[in-house]
Amino acid sequence: MSSRLVPCPYCKAATKLVDSIAVYRESYGLIWLCSPCRAWVGVHRGSEDGRPLGTPANSTLRNLRKWVHAVFDPYWKSLVAQGLSKGKARKRAYQRLAEGLGIDASDCHVGMFDEERCEDALKVCRTWQEAATEVAASTTGSKRD
Repeated sequence: MSSRLVPCPYCKAATKLVDSIAVYRESYGLIWLCSPCRAWVGVHRGSEDGRPLGTPANSTLRNLRKWVHAVFDPYWKSLVAQGLSKGKARKRAYQRLAEGLGIDASDCHVGMFDEERCEDALKVCRTWQEAATEVAASTTGSKRD
């Protein structure tokens, strides 16, 4: 398969490149799995060398990353609705998130976040939602309590 080394952030052991059926009971492609820790990360579609989508995550971190995507993705999708391409919209959204987190945009990807960074990202994205709600309320004449 691959000679790439993807260490487990919890036990530091090397993960193994396996089919996702090992954790999902259905195949969705390859994942890097640490069996003892039950931490895993998916692989980029079409990646011949098993390039990981981020860092392996345990169930707590996987759930946090899902929550971040639940509040982050509507923002970049709104940029697509405004006419930006998907790629440009995601890039712009990640740049804005990086600014809010005080990190370099090249280090800003949900799949790379640890628990603390996920919590911080949730706070940043929620301020965007609150600001959008305020703008919407002011343009419709309604007031927010």
